[in-house]
Amino acid sequence: MTFEELSGDYSQERMDTVAKALEEVLTSALPQGCITVGVYEAAKSLNIDPDNVVLCILATDEDDVKDVALQIHFTLIQAFCCENDINILRVNNTHRLAEILGGGGGKQSGGEPMDLHCVLVTSPHSTSWKDPALSKLNRFCRESRCMDQWVPIINLPER
Repeated sequence: MTFEELSGDYSQERMDTVAKALEEVLTSALPQGCITVGVYEAAKSLNIDPDNVVLCILATDEDDVKDVALQIHFTLIQAFCCENDINILRVNNTHRLAEILGGGGGKQSGGEPMDLHCVLVTSPHSTSWKDPALSKLNRFCRESRCMDQWVPIINLPER
């Protein structure tokens, strides 16, 4: 096995670990009411209490890459998060994100589609949230920034 093959296996294994950690964080934050879904709702939450946000997830599918308005929103959210030391991840599978957040079809209770392009994870006010999966994500984001990758992209595999 060559060094390139070894490092490639490690990075895929690591990305799988990060994807699992992201899923764990989302599933544990959801019942605590620590998830904000939607670009506009996220912007409101960031404006009100940015110190409470522990992770920002920007999600797109292939069709969203051409949406200029969405890319502008992402740029502004990323700049705000960087300015306020909020970790950011890009996720390339909104359908899988919808499954994780409990809306398998990506629909809200009223039948309208959920805006999963931006998801914020906040820390519960009542307790100091010590989640090992969140620690893994924070470490991954910190290491990515050291390699000049300010917004790492995570592939959420289908199940």
